[in-house]
Amino acid sequence: MKLLILIPILLVGCCSLSLGQNSDQYSTELMQSKCTFTSAGENTYFILRPGYRLTLENKKGGKLVITVLYETRTIGNVETGVVEENESDNGKIVEISRNYFAFCKENSGIYYFGEQTDIYKDGKVTDHEGSWEATGNNRPGLAMPALPLLGSRYYQEIAPAVAMDRAEIISVNEKLRTPAGEFPNCLKTLETTPLEKGEKEYKLYAPGIGLVQDEDMVLTGHSMVEPPVQKKNGQ
Repeated sequence: MKLLILIPILLVGCCSLSLGQNSDQYSTELMQSKCTFTSAGENTYFILRPGYRLTLENKKGGKLVITVLYETRTIGNVETGVVEENESDNGKIVEISRNYFAFCKENSGIYYFGEQTDIYKDGKVTDHEGSWEATGNNRPGLAMPALPLLGSRYYQEIAPAVAMDRAEIISVNEKLRTPAGEFPNCLKTLETTPLEKGEKEYKLYAPGIGLVQDEDMVLTGHSMVEPPVQKKNGQ
């Protein structure tokens, strides 16, 4: 029982995570109200810097390109950074989402303020399922704590009945070899949602890189991309 007592105390200094705080044992009180947010920043496992890009692929032709855009979006009174996720299957777009994140100066956590999702079929947008913003009754969740501790559980999205993804840290010493290299000391999370019983997703994050595995997709490259060229008036 001593371990269960110590974990919440240690996590308070990071992002106010705790075990057993809610009936489902996933934290929603994540120090959101005590943060000074900025649209860019990074911690060990999440890089929120304009131009940073990750490319993940699987052996079936699936591809996921994650790019921190040179854009911001204000949600409530917080200026967030925009991260585009472009998912395709054998060259055909499956989903494009614009995700809104902010960096907390006080605890170095990366918080999730919502997303705008476009789901495609035969080249056309057919749905926006899962879209939400941290306004009204919705609140920002925690995308990645600065000091992830084994066993901690927290909500990544807090939009009741719309988006309630949550994560549990199940390992901090995984090793992964990908076409982009070998990555030791990876963080492994298990993501679930109470909105879809039985749905599970495992992810791996490498120090200094970020996401390196999402289910069967693994990192094939990471880079910095230049900002788009601004056109002059009349051109």
